[in-house]
Amino acid sequence: MKTGNPYRPIGVFDSGVGGLTVCRKIWETLPSESIVYLGDTARVPYGSKSASTVIRYALTCANLLVNRNIKLLVVACNTATAFALETLQEQLQVPVVGVIVPGARAACKHSKSGRIGVIGTRGVINSGVYVKTIQEIRPDAKVYSAACPLFVPFAEEGWTEGDVIETVARTYLSDLLGKGIDTLVLGCTHYPLLREVIAETAGESVRLVDSAEETAFAVTQKIEQENLRVPDHTRGNHIFLVSDDPKNFAQTGARFLGYSLEQVEWVDVCDG
Repeated sequence: MKTGNPYRPIGVFDSGVGGLTVCRKIWETLPSESIVYLGDTARVPYGSKSASTVIRYALTCANLLVNRNIKLLVVACNTATAFALETLQEQLQVPVVGVIVPGARAACKHSKSGRIGVIGTRGVINSGVYVKTIQEIRPDAKVYSAACPLFVPFAEEGWTEGDVIETVARTYLSDLLGKGIDTLVLGCTHYPLLREVIAETAGESVRLVDSAEETAFAVTQKIEQENLRVPDHTRGNHIFLVSDDPKNFAQTGARFLGYSLEQVEWVDVCDG
């Protein structure tokens, strides 16, 4: 694979705003890199769609970013990674990194007992992709999973503390904690915003694995392998693309990214 110009941006896409937690970790790890982020907000959520539809959506998002001359693509969506990663890796001429393998690999590394919990959306949990991936990496692992659908709207509304979210967290995590897990994978890119309440509920004996953080490490490794890393003395630029209302995206996205989004552009994402 040709390396090309390292100053090309990294492309990141998600069905909405959640992937901005991945974007944030990449930029914290690689501040010299420029990023073009696409939030497919007109077609969110992906989790309720069929595998064939998710693959089609993922391909249109990926091709739009490839046309922006990216050097690497990050699939910052657990559902799209579960269903479309292999197709994207086969069809695109740039390296493609998903969010599932990095998180699964980190969980296998850090767990002492091999009893690992995974939380995510219903679509991702029902797909069984984390269980399969973790057990492929570590066959002795016992993997327990739970869907936590209410965590997404809480994160988007900024309800990250208080009695209500604490009650929801205890309800979702009680069965997993009863299994004696020592590691918990945050298998949704919204969940890092709720890290404090999840950690407090899980207790000090359970280590949290942030798939966004682990994906940033995987991206660093990949661009170094491909000789695509920008020298550290530069400062990267961010461009944000959305397929629905830019204003709503900017308002919600600021909570996920940690600062205001200056350049938000509407794009037409078609299925053609």
